[in-house]
Amino acid sequence: MDRQTVSSSNIASVGYDPDTETLEVEFLKNGRIYQYYNVPEFMFERLIEAPSVGVFFNAEIKNDFACSPL
Repeated sequence: MDRQTVSSSNIASVGYDPDTETLEVEFLKNGRIYQYYNVPEFMFERLIEAPSVGVFFNAEIKNDFACSPL
């Protein structure tokens, strides 16, 4: 999955596959990559447009969607 770099102190890049509704997040500090499942496309759009990607991720995605590390 292609990811795009974001401006964040915690997240390095994010990517999204609309066919599977999978959000992929690469964390800046440890370089780990996680996939979050059943994330609606509008949530990805809100994430990348948020004034703070990290704050939005922590508030709206982190604990609300199942995930697994790559």
